Amino acid sequence: MNAPGAPAPRHFTYYPGNYRWSAEILAILGTAPYGGAEIAEVHRIGNDLREHLGDDDAWFEGWCRGAGLLERRAGEATARKHPLTAASNYLRASYYYQCADHFKQPKDERALAVYRTSLECFERFSALTDRPRIERVELPFTEGSFPAYFVHAENARGGRNPCVVRFGGFDTQKEMQYVRGTPALVRRGISYLLVDGPAQGEAIRFRGMHLREDFEVAGTAAYNYLAGRPDVDPDRIAVVAMSLGGYYAPRIAAMDRRFRACVAWGAIWDYHATWKRRLERIKEAALPVPADHLLWTCGVDTWEAALKKIEGFKLDGVAQRVMCPFLLMHGAEDAQVSNADAQKLFDAIGSKDKTMRVFEADEGGTQHCQRDYVTRAVDVLADWLDEKLK
Repeated sequence: MNAPGAPAPRHFTYYPGNYRWSAEILAILGTAPYGGAEIAEVHRIGNDLREHLGDDDAWFEGWCRGAGLLERRAGEATARKHPLTAASNYLRASYYYQCADHFKQPKDERALAVYRTSLECFERFSALTDRPRIERVELPFTEGSFPAYFVHAENARGGRNPCVVRFGGFDTQKEMQYVRGTPALVRRGISYLLVDGPAQGEAIRFRGMHLREDFEVAGTAAYNYLAGRPDVDPDRIAVVAMSLGGYYAPRIAAMDRRFRACVAWGAIWDYHATWKRRLERIKEAALPVPADHLLWTCGVDTWEAALKKIEGFKLDGVAQRVMCPFLLMHGAEDAQVSNADAQKLFDAIGSKDKTMRVFEADEGGTQHCQRDYVTRAVDVLADWLDEKLK
């Protein structure tokens, strides 16, 4: 009898042996409950790509084809006056276009054109859907403005409602944040402001905003905008951010004390040290996107310059200044951020009201940002925010 091999992972792995592609498929499937994906479509595209495993150009073309099919169906449904059919197809088309772009380096003219199409599809979805109500807005700051969507609270009592400012991380944007739980979250009577901050989405592609240490410029711009809305309670505004957002959210809460609560959906402690380790073992490192993405988001040409740019992306000395209620959500088997780094972040947080929620294998959600069990993470997040904002 052959000796047993290594135990199979508890989470779904579409392409065994290829972390990045498998992680992306897992993340895509996790958006299905919120309208971002359909399992039959994902499998059709993913299965066709098996013979091109690891070829990011093939990935780009495959997901563009899948998105294009849905965009055409949405156009046909619109012409036949079936707005809800059109809306659901436009939403998935938008997300699939962005999934295509996710691994595309460099961001050439074709990639940028595809990204513009993804935004157009999301805008059409927003106009056609019956719920929730989505409003395109701009958040002014001294150097321009950040693009955002204000997603209106449902089941609210009216008047001034609580609101959550939500950011992605290193490689996600506001449309991706929408399909990672927002339709369920707004049902709790809390509005959500989905923002492309520096180095995210539209902000980097079409406004030249690269990665920056002082990410609180986006958080403060978001708060200032919300404080001027008659339907938002300025005393009940929280910030939530995913992945590299584990640096962004605590940094925002530390530098702008007006935020009522803070959630790091994924931990970051010392991003500079994380990337130094990754680059030392680049072939084995669990990377979410091609390594060149770091050069692009930093706006530099060399790894030395990139590491210099992120030298200050550290939370020691910053986390201690977070005084509002704080939640850290971390997967016990996160291959991108260690449990040790998560513990360091949590221990350093200055707030007396802080919770570290670790998702273990028996529960699920053990992967990076709970990509293997998004609905469970959304429930935990929603219940915590209910308690802190209401």
